[in-house]
Amino acid sequence: MAMMVAAGALVDGASAPLLFGIRIEFLLFALTLLGVALFHDRTLDVALTGLTSIVLLKYLTTTDFSFAHHLAEEAPILVNLLGLLLGFAVLARHFEQSQVPEILPRYLPDDWKGGFVLLAMVFVLSAFLDNIAAAMIGGTIALHVFHKRLDIGYLAAIVAASNAGGSGSVVGDTTTTMMWIEGVPASGVLHAYIAAVPAFLFFAVVASRQQHAFHPIQKDPAGEFKTEWKRIFAVALILMGAIATNILLDFPAAGVWVAIVIAALFTRTDWKVVPASLKGTLFLLTLVTCASLMPVETLPVASWQTAFGLGWISAVFDNIPLTKLALEQDGYDWGMLAYAVGFGGSMVWFGSSAGVALSNMFPEARSVANWVRRGWHVGVGYAIGFAVLLSVYGWNPRTIPG
Repeated sequence: MAMMVAAGALVDGASAPLLFGIRIEFLLFALTLLGVALFHDRTLDVALTGLTSIVLLKYLTTTDFSFAHHLAEEAPILVNLLGLLLGFAVLARHFEQSQVPEILPRYLPDDWKGGFVLLAMVFVLSAFLDNIAAAMIGGTIALHVFHKRLDIGYLAAIVAASNAGGSGSVVGDTTTTMMWIEGVPASGVLHAYIAAVPAFLFFAVVASRQQHAFHPIQKDPAGEFKTEWKRIFAVALILMGAIATNILLDFPAAGVWVAIVIAALFTRTDWKVVPASLKGTLFLLTLVTCASLMPVETLPVASWQTAFGLGWISAVFDNIPLTKLALEQDGYDWGMLAYAVGFGGSMVWFGSSAGVALSNMFPEARSVANWVRRGWHVGVGYAIGFAVLLSVYGWNPRTIPG
């Protein structure tokens, strides 16, 4: 279908093709997202077809377009995402094999509050770690304490907790790190937690009760387990590498893989998780590339209404180019924007890199219909959090210094 639309543009021969008043690039992207939603077992094929049709359209209607040049410009983001998603899959495997997830049921409450405490752990971790790492650690623990039976609504909540927890920290999410590098002070996004905390309290309670009804937490671990401290040290080393190179180089993937190689010298690494995660990772990279090709030269005037809308758009449109445009436009309330674009992607499984990473562990999550149906509490939580932030803190735009 997408290829047919591209072919139709060729017949029209328009330099900026429109269909029903809408740029055809957006229609192709919308068809791609619809295909992902309908054919969730063929997501990579659908994404590649969509990317091919968009690139073909660009070549047919733009005289100076070069896909190679565009990829070169996007390479830092794409390579970083590739390294993080595959690297944190290795981290999650180290953490799983450390036996800590098997021991945790001794310390988590036995009823729905056990699931709530686990989500709270993910929320707090994400303030200090990359949200992908926090989601992967949370998913690994959940895999064991719930005997591999997780409600999709709870999986959505793990992703939402990781994204909400990172929204007020300049080291917790790629978008907040981008703001920090551009000159927004660390304190400039901190008030995102005014929204993130009430949003979390809502969706975490609902999702934990969902999970308890679906499959209760394991009350007592079967057998005796001994913590493998070498693997715990490997996990810590990978996380420290990510944080250090994120601050120093704006390239956390480099630190992740240096640490993985060092860790392989003193503990066995299960390299099989890398090819197992590759397909889902390539899907996200393809979707991000599609989004980067959209003709979005500007955003609406900076306002709380625009920020609120960007949160919903982030559910299907990569938040990195949106954040880049907002920084160029300037004049936003950066904490409000950080919450909107950071948390908004949680509403659909492919709306954030944390969601794609978790779906590599739980393929059943790759259903937009089930994610929205069971994870309805994420969208409601987003609206609640935004309303609290607006009423308590208001809209306080700031110009980036310098």
